[in-house]
Amino acid sequence: MSAAKPNLPETPADWLEVTSMDMEAQGVAHRGDGKVVFIDGALPGELVSARTRRSKNQWEQADLTEIHRESSLRTRPPCPHFGLHVGACGGCKMQHLDAAAQVAMKQRVLEDNLWHLGKVRPQTVLPAIHGPAWGYRYRARLAVRHVLKKDTVLVGFHERRSRYIADMQTCKILPPHVDALLLPLRALVASLAARDTCPQIELACGDAFTVLVLRHLEPLSPADQELLRAFGQAHGVQWWLQPKGPDTAHPMDEGAAPLNYRLPEFGITIAFRPTDFTQVNPQINRVLVGRALALLQAGRTDRVIDWFCGLGNFTLPIATRAGSVLGVEGSSALIARARENFASNQAQRLAGQALAATEFEVKNLFEITPSELVAYGSARRWLVDPPREGAFALVKALADIHQARLQAEGAPPLPVAAQDWQPPERIVYVSCNPATLARDAGLLVHQAGYRCKAAGVVNMFAHTAHVESMAVFERAA
Repeated sequence: MSAAKPNLPETPADWLEVTSMDMEAQGVAHRGDGKVVFIDGALPGELVSARTRRSKNQWEQADLTEIHRESSLRTRPPCPHFGLHVGACGGCKMQHLDAAAQVAMKQRVLEDNLWHLGKVRPQTVLPAIHGPAWGYRYRARLAVRHVLKKDTVLVGFHERRSRYIADMQTCKILPPHVDALLLPLRALVASLAARDTCPQIELACGDAFTVLVLRHLEPLSPADQELLRAFGQAHGVQWWLQPKGPDTAHPMDEGAAPLNYRLPEFGITIAFRPTDFTQVNPQINRVLVGRALALLQAGRTDRVIDWFCGLGNFTLPIATRAGSVLGVEGSSALIARARENFASNQAQRLAGQALAATEFEVKNLFEITPSELVAYGSARRWLVDPPREGAFALVKALADIHQARLQAEGAPPLPVAAQDWQPPERIVYVSCNPATLARDAGLLVHQAGYRCKAAGVVNMFAHTAHVESMAVFERAA
């Protein structure tokens, strides 16, 4: 006979059971009346109490106040500045969740978005790309403020849900040599005459050295510039100055060496400016590029188009494998530097290892039409790497051409030049926003004649709710 079960106290009505997490790393629970509650800091499987800070008819946002049943996935954050309350550093949202569980949660976010927004299920789930969880952030924008009341300077990320800057003395997601600069930077800015007119320091680490870009609202005095030089020499960093927008950033002194990072698998070196967009996590980026090219399956007879090519992060590696490559980007400045990167790498190649014929063109891809798409010519392979807005116009142009060929009702007329134009057989789509990826995937699968062969996450930003991902689309037979 089994032992009688003890009489357990009934769960109080105001306790909440967390069933999942949303894209902002908030725990999701439901009240007895079905109302959804998003709880900052709560994890799936936990039984918690929470205090509502915002309420609408269908949902609430709340702060965690007490954990009555703790998740086995909850961990102790190693950063002393991480917290779940207003005033804590807002640079990370998920240090309280086991690192492996973070990756699994992001995979679920990707799959949920693909299904609920695009009605698409990948045939295969790709193994997640993940790497070092600490010291990975080689790009960052640090806010700066001279706090008169405290007679101190703060340098770091903003506080959670606040415009104020967190009082950070260390940051474990920054590379160790940059983490060690936080307190010296505070002392440096405090010593400047311009300390009240320097709101930001942008960090960019290359393979060889680190650049700090100082945003200054007023011209710097010679004495302040000397203080910056002395700091740079003492700590092995290079200073750039930014008087206005990002395009005005320039080395403080002439003769500064260019930043660059290598993609060793392909023998490629990418030069960049500290204000250019590059991936924040170089270790993950190397794996990402390798995975993308393996999935692209481009051969020496293939023409490939790299849409949203940027500085050539994918274009140049593709040129080591394909027959020819076209890189397309909306910024003429980026295209100019992509051409420079191609020329530099081509000049360094050994005999017999030359890069494939590569061209670059400037085009606003958020406004591309079917006729303009056809004008770029056929390519068996596409690599698509858009910003957070996604690639809707590009994918819609592809879908419109397909629907016109099917003579679907309401489809736009087919461009004359499209009679011999062939859509790509395979598309590798690299995304930094699962919602826009899902939207575009829906168009590709339901309107453009493709199937989603595979999809998986890329944990580019460990301990944050940011979800990068990759999906492969293949033309349906």
